[in-house]
Amino acid sequence: MKYALVLAATAALALAACEKTTVVPPATTVVAVPGPAGPAGAPGATGATGAEAKQGETGATGAPGYTGATGATGSTGATGYTGSTGTTGATGTTGTAGADGAQGQRGKTGDTIVVVPVR
Repeated sequence: MKYALVLAATAALALAACEKTTVVPPATTVVAVPGPAGPAGAPGATGATGAEAKQGETGATGAPGYTGATGATGSTGATGYTGSTGTTGATGTTGTAGADGAQGQRGKTGDTIVVVPVR
């Protein structure tokens, strides 16, 4: 029982030490209700002319394009015509006369030679 009494006293002190909250109702807001629209107002004055626009800077040059692929090899051309035959060359000059032959042996008397034709 001794502890129950100490516990009740501690709880009473803890609750008494807490701050009590006061509830304040929100202030009332007055809302104005619009009436019917009035007549249209006079047109406004014309606005001032705007400043003249300046031309922008020129853009940077683009990158060069890619090189195209190599084309296919062309076909072989047709065979050309055969040329004409050339002209005959000039005739050479006549050669010089040959040298005289060596002289033969002197004939001998008394020998007879017989020639027999073959058929």
